[in-house]
Amino acid sequence: MEEKQSFAEKGKLAHVYASGIRAVMNRAAELKREGKPVISFSAGEPDFDTPADIRHAASAAMENHMTHYSSARGELCLREEIAKKILRDTGVDYDPETEILVTSGGSEAIFNTMEALVNRGDEVIIPVPAFGNYENSVILAGGTPVTVPLDPGRQFALDPDEIENRITDRTRMIVLNSPNNPTGAIYSRASMEAVAALARRYDLWIFSDEIYSSIVYEDMKFCSPASFADMKERTIMMNGFSKAYAMTGWRLGYAACPKEIMDALVKVHQYLTCTSPTFLQIGAAEGMNTEGTREETERMKKAFAQRRQMILSELGTMQGLSFVKPAGAFYIMVDVGGLGLTGKEFSSRLLETKYTAVVPADAFGSWYKNWVRISYAASEEKIREGMARIRSMAAEYC
Repeated sequence: MEEKQSFAEKGKLAHVYASGIRAVMNRAAELKREGKPVISFSAGEPDFDTPADIRHAASAAMENHMTHYSSARGELCLREEIAKKILRDTGVDYDPETEILVTSGGSEAIFNTMEALVNRGDEVIIPVPAFGNYENSVILAGGTPVTVPLDPGRQFALDPDEIENRITDRTRMIVLNSPNNPTGAIYSRASMEAVAALARRYDLWIFSDEIYSSIVYEDMKFCSPASFADMKERTIMMNGFSKAYAMTGWRLGYAACPKEIMDALVKVHQYLTCTSPTFLQIGAAEGMNTEGTREETERMKKAFAQRRQMILSELGTMQGLSFVKPAGAFYIMVDVGGLGLTGKEFSSRLLETKYTAVVPADAFGSWYKNWVRISYAASEEKIREGMARIRSMAAEYC
């Protein structure tokens, strides 16, 4: 008898894959409920509290009955504060009235962009490894993701020549994510300028995921493609509050782009989520740019830098494992092939026997089957214990 397809395997969902990150998180949660001492390096979720000024402002807004609909574009006070931050960080000036949209997290901004700008048969170039939402949002929009694998031997550096080799007359957009999830790579200014030149030459959009733009280490510098000459008009910039402000559960993100493009994104947004909670928007607006919040976010960044150094020191002495040193974000890619295991085998055995959760890197690109992603957004205590468990696991195969 012919096996019956599930609903999820039919139609436009046939090529959409479930989140590999969520699969690990869900299994880790099951083990926790069973009483197992799970340490999670799977989610990109800072373990800090949201800055006090933002929390208190949101609480006050709720008590003041700011619980009704906001503008579909988001509260103007928040869009104004976002515009100030973008100008300060990138030098690009956006009109808060017409060029900024508040979304329910960065994920919604990704979906809105693909749904608004990608038509059936369009191709979108995505350097990988990459966050799975890009590829799946392109598929849901009816487009075709075209992946460009980046070389671990070159620290996952952006390769403009390889991107140009993938451009066809159906190419519509290039996706850039720097600092990158899952590699922590920061694309050089020269390579970003080269990709911007490709966008101008071939009349393409650039979607720039800048959610980790403030989390950089040592002497590395972030630059936005929108800051290059004639590129604001071609760039959809995405950012949000989850990572830099430890606000993952607030589901507040934003997109910034010229009015003509923004009007298209708003069309999708108004039928998808309509608005984000009003009192949360007001809390973010009143607290995001205060001196107290800046001090707290700076402390977070310093803590990430210390955790990164702990991870590098520990992994550097483990046999059978190799890694690429991250320049930003709070992830590190680790090659476990020296243990004779794939990333899926390693992550499954580590979780089931050592109760430590990492993500197999084929969730970010099929070329990276022998890799795993480790998030060091956890506390130093958990990193210390988790690294001891990984060392124990590696020793069993060496």
